[in-house]
Amino acid sequence: MSWRCPAARTRNRSAGGGIDEHGTQMTAARKVAVLKGGRSLERKVSLRSGAHAQEALTRLGHEVIALDVGPELVAELQRARPDAAFIALHGREGEDGTIQQLLEAIGIPYTGSGPAACTRCTDKVLAKYLMREAGVPTPDFHSVREESIKELGAAALLSDIERALGFPLVVKPASQGSALGVKFARSSEELPSALVGAFSYDQKVLIERYVEGRDLAVSVLESDEASSSDGPSSARPLALPVVEAVPREEDFYDFQSRYEIGMTTFVCPAELEPATTARAQELALSVYELLGCRGVARVDLMLEERSGELWVLETNVVPGMTETSLLPQAADAAGISFDQLVERVLASAWARER
Repeated sequence: MSWRCPAARTRNRSAGGGIDEHGTQMTAARKVAVLKGGRSLERKVSLRSGAHAQEALTRLGHEVIALDVGPELVAELQRARPDAAFIALHGREGEDGTIQQLLEAIGIPYTGSGPAACTRCTDKVLAKYLMREAGVPTPDFHSVREESIKELGAAALLSDIERALGFPLVVKPASQGSALGVKFARSSEELPSALVGAFSYDQKVLIERYVEGRDLAVSVLESDEASSSDGPSSARPLALPVVEAVPREEDFYDFQSRYEIGMTTFVCPAELEPATTARAQELALSVYELLGCRGVARVDLMLEERSGELWVLETNVVPGMTETSLLPQAADAAGISFDQLVERVLASAWARER
């Protein structure tokens, strides 16, 4: 991987709470359960994110309990009695609201967005409908369910979808992350096989107009005031610097490009016109607020080469924390060390209003 972010910054921190030398609120030392692993297709990435967060929490002085999420999770949480859960689960269960509902049921504060926001963001089709209704620019799309093709003859509609959207098309499982199952169809002959590939990951798929251009991401952090106050805050979240992902060998930023070191060049901050940077950050903030996100989220966009327009693709409510993930790079470019980032995410667990 080629790094073009500012050099990492070393900061001395106290785990006893208070304010550090950069004005960041620090929580008192707590017992924190890091939830990682799980059963999703993104298990390996989750284990890496969890391990990275666990190391930071330990450096910060917290008592860390690492839990590989499985059938004994509730019993393990009841035995451990943590003050909070740091969610590092990617994919289903970790990002679709399941784990968030469980934690609320047993009364454990947790990092990140609540169940409703997780549901809205994880279902790409639902999120795109909400964005379109709110006037957020997102590529034109249709969605198809596997059973509608098998039982209602929806395959006959594919020619209409092709005419409406044109080629090339992107076919995505509705509820998978890390570009898992994403297929391209450059012609009507390729669309059926792309659908079959996407249906192997999800029973509902998104068929979207392909936008040729630059792959951008804007991570959004809940404000310090919102995370540390005793009540609701009017402070707006912070949009971090824009990151551009430039895959070396593929047409798009796929699973391998995301997590295999050396497969992608990351440009951070992205080399954009100031107006484009401001527009990307404003779109990310608008989507974060529209979908009801909390704590931290990452909004993925495309900058269309032909028109110069920005298009919002999707929102990730549990961004990766690995050494190749976009969120830590963006935070570093904003002067926020990885330890500070983890501390700020943890602080969101105690925000009153979800």
